[in-house]
Amino acid sequence: MGHLLGYARVSTIDQDASLQIDALNAAGCYRVFVDTISGASAQRPELEKLLDQLRPGDTLVVWRLDRLGRSIRHLIDQLQVLAERGVGFRSLQETIDRTSSGGRLVFHVFAALAEFERDLIRERTNAGLAAARARGRKGGRPPALSSDQVRAARRMYEQQDLTVTQIGEILGVSRTTIYRALARAPERPVTPRPPRARRQASVSTSME
Repeated sequence: MGHLLGYARVSTIDQDASLQIDALNAAGCYRVFVDTISGASAQRPELEKLLDQLRPGDTLVVWRLDRLGRSIRHLIDQLQVLAERGVGFRSLQETIDRTSSGGRLVFHVFAALAEFERDLIRERTNAGLAAARARGRKGGRPPALSSDQVRAARRMYEQQDLTVTQIGEILGVSRTTIYRALARAPERPVTPRPPRARRQASVSTSME
């Protein structure tokens, strides 16, 4: 019989993970791994340790879905990798258990939503590129981004489906303007992306 391994995450050292840890222990997890790191960060050392210890028949348990994935798409990717390894998944708050028929149904719904999200991004990217080509490149100072545009740029940047150049073309500004706007945004500083090859090879990763 496989083991239950728990994963908890808090964003800052000021936050307390005890609520998550207690719930995971009560669910029967024999060990709980805890990361103190932003959900946007791809570097989660404790999650990496947990993934290394998982064996076929084990189950990864989280307190809430957003503790594991940075976005719906990323969460689905994580769960697909676990399924391929023969590892189950449970989320306590959403009462999702991938080892049950109901849990598998919910997973398929999430997968459909993730595919829909990818299609929307692809359509917007193509529309943005076409608009940028139609406008052509003009000299002068790039226009400033509104606060809504900065939030949209950050969301696209953190989902990692688009390059910074593509984000700039969608919003009609240069990649330098995107970097500058994200660096000045008050929410939180930009977390540098790891190299693309490393992102694809790594199974690390929560929505905040």
